[in-house]
Amino acid sequence: MSSSDDTILNRALKTLRMEGDAIHRLATLLDDRFVDVIKLIINTQGRVVLTGVGKSADVGRKIVATLNSTGSPALFVHAGDAVHGDLGVIQLGDVVLCLSKSGRSAEVMALVPLLKQHGHPIIGVTGVSDSPLAKQSDHVLIAGIDAEACPYDLAPTTSTAVQMALGDAIAMCLMEIRGFKAEDFAKFHPGGSLGKRLTVTLEDLIDKGRTPQVNPDSSLQEVLMSMTEGRYGATVVLQNEKIAGIITDGDLRRALEKGSTTKASEMMSKNPLVKNHKELAAHAATELQNLGISQVIVTSEDNEYLGLVHLHDLVKEGVTSNK
Repeated sequence: MSSSDDTILNRALKTLRMEGDAIHRLATLLDDRFVDVIKLIINTQGRVVLTGVGKSADVGRKIVATLNSTGSPALFVHAGDAVHGDLGVIQLGDVVLCLSKSGRSAEVMALVPLLKQHGHPIIGVTGVSDSPLAKQSDHVLIAGIDAEACPYDLAPTTSTAVQMALGDAIAMCLMEIRGFKAEDFAKFHPGGSLGKRLTVTLEDLIDKGRTPQVNPDSSLQEVLMSMTEGRYGATVVLQNEKIAGIITDGDLRRALEKGSTTKASEMMSKNPLVKNHKELAAHAATELQNLGISQVIVTSEDNEYLGLVHLHDLVKEGVTSNK
């Protein structure tokens, strides 16, 4: 590794360590003031309104996105816009969380008296405990740092990392108190891979017109035909309409190597992976990965064989495991 490579790596490591240390320090400083903020938000009838300027505004937008997606209604209003006509979007009952590293941002400090006039509780998040914002807020959370990761101590880096982490902590506490579950999360994330992980079931993936099956006495030729027509690399063995086992490509290969196989019952695996059709596909994907197999048998509430789902079906649909 060249000296220039060393310099790059050292700068990256220093940045991550400084931000990590600052977040760890924040964790040691949280106290009853944080609890009071959570209780205030839980008991409010309105939304959590985030405001700030510069990079704090960018952090505010991200915190709002996290709050909204985890069951806490939130809204972002830029402090500059609020004092120039957008104050009306902040409604009766809203709690306002003001982000400002210095606690002296002109736009934020111009907004605070207006918020107080309208009776909005103000939560100040600042790095300076005796700043104007801290003094005028109803609740104060100190998110201070020793220095920015920027080599000139100028670009907001460590400070925004701390603000972001504090926002995540607030959102996760509210999420847990509200009893927000994975099913609720799915309602807010219907699209993309995350939505599929939370909503797509095995029933959505089975092809009911393609249900390869044989009986225990089926011949080798019948097994081969069933597997070929099914195109799952497997066929299910049914006895009196009940699942007795599964024959996969691997089972068939091992049986052929022995050379004495004459019927399905001698080839099948007797403990196949069987899942209810309402099972989340992502859960099945995790189990397939853990077991190192490629097929899952899907059944109805009455344990009736409905079809097979192959690992390739899950990949094609964009459903990943929960790992």
